[in-house]
Formats: sequence, C-alpha cells, structure tokens
Amino acid sequence: MLGWALTFFIVALIAAVLGFGGIAGASAGIAQILFFVFLVLFVVSLVARAVRG
Repeated sequence: MLGWALTFFIVALIAAVLGFGGIAGASAGIAQILFFVFLVLFVVSLVARAVRG
C-alpha cells in the first residue's frame, strides 16, 4: 500500500514538472488517500497485535 502511495506521489511530481496540472492533482490526491489508508491499516494491525499478546 505504501509502495502504491509513493508511486502515485512520484507520478504527481513528474506530471507537475512537465506542466500537467490536472494529472498532478489527481495523482497527489490518490497518493494522499492511499497513504492515509496505509496509516489506518498499520495502526489497526499494531492494536490487534498488542491485544493478542
């Protein structure tokens, strides 16, 4: 999940440098969503592991 977020972030950076604002904005939005999903799943897995022992 984090790999996909980094991939979309890099695509957004390249698109921004080349002047494709719409693609850069969309890719940055997708990267942000994926990053927050990754964080939520990571915290859930940490809590589940702590509860199990």
